Amino acid sequence: MKPLYIVLVVIYCIICLALIVITLMQEGKNAGLGSLSGATTDTYWSRNKGRSAEGKLKLATRILATLFIILSIVLALKGWHTV
Repeated sequence: MKPLYIVLVVIYCIICLALIVITLMQEGKNAGLGSLSGATTDTYWSRNKGRSAEGKLKLATRILATLFIILSIVLALKGWHTV
């Protein structure tokens, strides 16, 4: 089972690095001082964020985070460290 463990750890490291890069590529959520007044602007950009590159980065982050958690649990519960 040791080759399988090595493959899973390599995939785990790739997911970790990809998650870091994708998280750093995303824009911040702060709207500046304009958000203090409670006034929101409904622009074309804000309505169609799901179809933009920012929306795709969010989706990729969710997918990678899910894979990260699942693989973390698999590696922890399987008892690979005793191999």
